[in-house]
Amino acid sequence: MTTAVIIQARMGSSRLPGKVLEDLAGKTVLAHVIERARRIPGIDIVCCAVPDEAGSDPVATEAQKQGARVHRGSEHDVLSRYEGAARTCEASAVMRVTSDCPLIDPVAAGRVLSRLTATRADYCSNLEPRSWPKGLDTEAFTAAVLYRAAASATVANEREHVTTWIRQNRSLVHANVAYEKGDFHAYRWTLDYPEDLAFFRALYAILPPPPHIAPFEDVLAIVHEHPEIVALNAHLK
Repeated sequence: MTTAVIIQARMGSSRLPGKVLEDLAGKTVLAHVIERARRIPGIDIVCCAVPDEAGSDPVATEAQKQGARVHRGSEHDVLSRYEGAARTCEASAVMRVTSDCPLIDPVAAGRVLSRLTATRADYCSNLEPRSWPKGLDTEAFTAAVLYRAAASATVANEREHVTTWIRQNRSLVHANVAYEKGDFHAYRWTLDYPEDLAFFRALYAILPPPPHIAPFEDVLAIVHEHPEIVALNAHLK
């Protein structure tokens, strides 16, 4: 059994172009995401699914530099890009991570993957319902279900957002991992706007430097101690 974490990454972004290659504590945002993905328990392969347009070549180059496998595919049909990446990796299970989440938590993600296996579910996430901060979103599913979705999804929204068809198909077995010590789903730890980048840079200035990876609870303690950092992007939805 081969489990691949597939990170969707591209150069284009209407709000913050090139955001995954922005510097964050001396490394690119993408480098942080790849390193954190590599630390997820149970992961065999880290693969970046990058659009095949020339504009995203720098993203593919950075992913390879960081030691990730790279698969190129359609920019807008992200579901087919994921399918191609999974087949390239010969994966039997897939974990989905997005490249704009440089605080993705390996332990939390590992819990999702473990629950998928333990429950023999088709799909497991920490999103149904949400209790973790936005930016710690993690989904895991069998490759068989991914291939079924790629063959069955016909609506544009289903092709663009990878797991929409899977999440809406209630005939599949779903599982969820909630955070037991509180509900923090209103917290914003994702990179979409310049204010988010300011948030991450202020936060990483306090976090221990790489290769240390601060767990979720340590980040949570910092944002509680520094409301001025939270205020940098608190107005965004």
